[in-house]
Amino acid sequence: MNSISDPRRHSSASDPTRLRNQPALVSSNGAIWLVVGGLFAAIAIIVLATLVMRQPAGLAMGAIVAVVVLYIGMALVRFLGAPGRLRLGLLAALMLAMAAVALATVIIVASVEWNAV
Repeated sequence: MNSISDPRRHSSASDPTRLRNQPALVSSNGAIWLVVGGLFAAIAIIVLATLVMRQPAGLAMGAIVAVVVLYIGMALVRFLGAPGRLRLGLLAALMLAMAAVALATVIIVASVEWNAV
Protein backbone atom coordinates (compact mmCIF):
# COMPACT_ATOMS: atom_id res chain seq x y z
CA MET A 1 0.00 0.00 0.00
CA ASN A 2 1.26 3.48 -0.83
CA SER A 3 2.47 5.22 2.35
CA ILE A 4 1.42 8.65 1.08
CA SER A 5 -2.25 7.74 0.82
CA ASP A 6 -2.32 5.50 3.90
CA PRO A 7 -3.80 7.60 6.73
CA ARG A 8 -2.55 5.10 9.32
CA ARG A 9 1.06 6.01 8.49
CA HIS A 10 0.63 9.66 9.45
CA SER A 11 0.69 10.72 13.06
CA SER A 12 -2.41 12.65 14.01
CA ALA A 13 -0.23 14.84 16.23
CA SER A 14 1.59 16.21 13.18
CA ASP A 15 -1.44 16.57 10.89
CA PRO A 16 -1.91 20.36 10.43
CA THR A 17 -5.43 19.89 9.06
CA ARG A 18 -6.79 18.48 12.32
CA LEU A 19 -8.81 20.99 14.30
CA ARG A 20 -6.78 20.35 17.46
CA ASN A 21 -3.58 21.22 15.59
CA GLN A 22 -4.58 24.65 14.29
CA PRO A 23 -2.12 27.46 15.19
CA ALA A 24 -4.83 29.41 17.07
CA LEU A 25 -5.16 26.44 19.43
CA VAL A 26 -1.51 25.37 19.59
CA SER A 27 0.99 28.18 19.20
CA SER A 28 -0.88 31.49 19.47
CA ASN A 29 -0.16 33.85 22.35
CA GLY A 30 -3.92 34.42 22.74
CA ALA A 31 -4.02 38.03 21.57
CA ILE A 32 -5.98 37.11 18.44
CA TRP A 33 -8.65 35.52 20.63
CA LEU A 34 -9.06 38.81 22.51
CA VAL A 35 -9.32 40.80 19.28
CA VAL A 36 -11.84 38.47 17.66
CA GLY A 37 -13.67 38.00 20.96
CA GLY A 38 -13.90 41.76 21.42
CA LEU A 39 -15.30 42.24 17.93
CA PHE A 40 -17.79 39.43 18.48
CA ALA A 41 -18.79 40.82 21.89
CA ALA A 42 -19.35 44.29 20.38
CA ILE A 43 -21.54 42.91 17.60
CA ALA A 44 -23.47 40.71 20.03
CA ILE A 45 -24.05 43.62 22.40
CA ILE A 46 -25.34 45.81 19.57
CA VAL A 47 -27.76 43.10 18.45
CA LEU A 48 -28.86 42.32 22.00
CA ALA A 49 -29.31 46.03 22.79
CA THR A 50 -31.97 46.21 20.09
CA LEU A 51 -33.86 43.45 21.91
CA VAL A 52 -33.80 44.97 25.42
CA MET A 53 -37.38 46.28 25.21
CA ARG A 54 -38.74 42.97 23.91
CA GLN A 55 -40.26 40.11 25.88
CA PRO A 56 -39.26 38.19 27.95
CA ALA A 57 -38.37 41.15 30.11
CA GLY A 58 -34.74 41.33 31.16
CA LEU A 59 -33.50 38.43 29.03
CA ALA A 60 -31.57 40.56 26.54
CA MET A 61 -30.05 42.68 29.32
CA GLY A 62 -29.02 39.51 31.15
CA ALA A 63 -27.42 38.25 27.96
CA ILE A 64 -25.52 41.52 27.54
CA VAL A 65 -24.18 41.15 31.08
CA ALA A 66 -23.24 37.52 30.35
CA VAL A 67 -21.38 38.48 27.16
CA VAL A 68 -19.45 41.18 29.03
CA VAL A 69 -18.60 38.78 31.87
CA LEU A 70 -17.47 36.11 29.40
CA TYR A 71 -15.24 38.63 27.62
CA ILE A 72 -13.74 39.72 30.94
CA GLY A 73 -13.15 36.02 31.58
CA MET A 74 -11.32 35.81 28.27
CA ALA A 75 -9.10 38.74 29.25
CA LEU A 76 -8.35 37.19 32.63
CA VAL A 77 -7.48 33.83 31.08
CA ARG A 78 -5.26 35.53 28.49
CA PHE A 79 -3.31 37.68 30.94
CA LEU A 80 -3.25 35.45 34.02
CA GLY A 81 -3.24 31.95 32.54
CA ALA A 82 -0.11 29.99 31.80
CA PRO A 83 0.77 29.91 28.08
CA GLY A 84 -0.14 26.76 26.24
CA ARG A 85 -2.93 24.69 24.81
CA LEU A 86 -5.08 24.87 27.94
CA ARG A 87 -5.16 28.68 27.86
CA LEU A 88 -5.98 28.72 24.16
CA GLY A 89 -8.66 26.07 24.62
CA LEU A 90 -10.24 28.10 27.43
CA LEU A 91 -10.23 31.21 25.25
CA ALA A 92 -11.96 29.27 22.49
CA ALA A 93 -14.51 27.82 24.92
CA LEU A 94 -15.31 31.25 26.38
CA MET A 95 -15.83 32.68 22.91
CA LEU A 96 -18.11 29.78 22.00
CA ALA A 97 -20.04 30.41 25.22
CA MET A 98 -20.49 34.06 24.18
CA ALA A 99 -21.85 32.93 20.84
CA ALA A 100 -24.18 30.39 22.48
CA VAL A 101 -25.58 32.95 24.93
CA ALA A 102 -26.18 35.55 22.22
CA LEU A 103 -27.72 33.07 19.78
CA ALA A 104 -29.95 31.45 22.40
CA THR A 105 -31.18 34.86 23.52
CA VAL A 106 -32.01 35.98 20.00
CA ILE A 107 -33.86 32.70 19.32
CA ILE A 108 -35.85 32.92 22.58
CA VAL A 109 -36.81 36.56 22.07
CA ALA A 110 -37.79 35.90 18.45
CA SER A 111 -39.85 32.89 19.50
CA VAL A 112 -41.67 34.78 22.24
CA GLU A 113 -42.33 37.75 19.97
CA TRP A 114 -43.46 35.48 17.13
CA ASN A 115 -45.92 33.69 19.41
CA ALA A 116 -47.26 37.01 20.73
CA VAL A 117 -48.41 38.03 17.25
